[in-house]
Amino acid sequence: MAKGPVSPFRLTLRRLGDKRPSSLVRPEPWSARLMRVGSAAPRRLAQRRALFWGDRNAKGPSGCPMFEALSSKLNGVFDRLRRRGALSEADVTEALREVRVALLEADVALPVVRDLVARVKERAIGQEVIRSVSPAQQVIKIVNDALVEALGGTEGARGVDLNAPAPVAILMVGLQGSGKTTTSGKIALRLRQRDKKKVLLASLDVHRPAAQLQLQQLAERAEVTSLPIIAGQRPLEIAARAMDVARRELYDVVVLDTAGRLAIDEALMAEVAEIKAATQPHETLLVVDAMTGQDAVNTAKAFQEKIGVTGIVMTRVDGDARGGAALSMRAVTGAPIKLLGAGEKLDALEDFHPDRIAGRILGMGDIVSLVEKAAETIDQAEAEKLAARMQKGQFTLDDYAAQLKQIGKMGSLQGILGMLPGVQKMKAQLEGANLDTAILQRQAAIISSMTPKERRTPDLLKASRKRRIAAGSGTTVQDVNRLLKQFDDMSAMMKRMSKIGQKGLMRGGLAALLPQGRRPF
Repeated sequence: MAKGPVSPFRLTLRRLGDKRPSSLVRPEPWSARLMRVGSAAPRRLAQRRALFWGDRNAKGPSGCPMFEALSSKLNGVFDRLRRRGALSEADVTEALREVRVALLEADVALPVVRDLVARVKERAIGQEVIRSVSPAQQVIKIVNDALVEALGGTEGARGVDLNAPAPVAILMVGLQGSGKTTTSGKIALRLRQRDKKKVLLASLDVHRPAAQLQLQQLAERAEVTSLPIIAGQRPLEIAARAMDVARRELYDVVVLDTAGRLAIDEALMAEVAEIKAATQPHETLLVVDAMTGQDAVNTAKAFQEKIGVTGIVMTRVDGDARGGAALSMRAVTGAPIKLLGAGEKLDALEDFHPDRIAGRILGMGDIVSLVEKAAETIDQAEAEKLAARMQKGQFTLDDYAAQLKQIGKMGSLQGILGMLPGVQKMKAQLEGANLDTAILQRQAAIISSMTPKERRTPDLLKASRKRRIAAGSGTTVQDVNRLLKQFDDMSAMMKRMSKIGQKGLMRGGLAALLPQGRRPF
């Protein structure tokens, strides 16, 4: 049989041999992809696209926390100290040299590093440390105290100060792009929810396009009032109108969002100084971007010298910034860090606690913040209902899905685990596990693909039902089996807990909840 003419595409591939570029390789046919995926292909078009062509909007592992690099290096130094039974002066000096290098690599200002290391060395070289029973722990405590002092100390009020006659004016200042407008919306939501205050938002930014509309939309999301926009008004006129409306309509707090510039200039400073003199704000909060490092410190220093600020809000602390700005801010500017912005959502704002931040840096966790976060997000009534069901040994997949939803409200799993002591050493394994995008979303999708009857009675799930659930959730039958195995283990633990009671649990501990022959560790 005679062969037809060779196509130019095949001829090019023959000439290139094994060195052909990937752009000349024919793509895999759609039908072949479908056969390769098998019967577990999702039914929805968006899910099929994500599975066949990859989800372009999918997020990878969450970014590194601001102090992760510094924490990892300091923990390495202290781990080497713990391995030694007794410490000599040379051991402490060598450890402090490594601490100094770690702080400089974290972009901490050189004068701050010198002062911090000198204070630690002065206390650590003493005989009470070298001759103590656990000298390494003594050094860690001294470093912890020095970090707390550098970050602002343990005394003084945290968060926004509202101790003034209403309406309390809060002036937001900073450079353009630092996150002033978003932070204004976050503060408004925080004051409305936590402090039960009546808040008025007013945008004084007449330079950036749509800045006033952006704040108006944020006010709608935060369910607070925004000052009506009147075209052509100057910032000083808008500020005066905002204060007048707040007095007449009995608002508790007025948040004034000023304009920013790409860099500090005299026009910006003059405008902000004029607004501050007219409104007499109780709080002047400077918003700085943690990603800019020492530039944020220089910006804060300039605003403190020319305007005067009462506190600093650091944004984007959930990025890969090295954390040196936070350690340098108080020493260089004299102004305390009051709030941290850890995301784009309106509820991603938290108080700055120097002692808790120092604990995170040194790998000691932050259990207090974790408990506070749980108390804010967990529904107390639902938790009590679930506790009553667990005491009776009743635990369904609906309850399991509700727990997944509660965990999702608290934030990312890596962020939650990062507040636990000792988890920092497992950071590499946690990043490889891809916890945030894999576990919670996958298990929630599997449970949502079940019928109400199947969620109440998981014993109905046989092979055909598991294949249907896997196809509907975009997972595999193995994922469904893994979820059911975890649910069975948890249900068995709940039943044992209801049988042994509180006294039996206190007497037997964790081992009393595990199956016979299995150890807790």
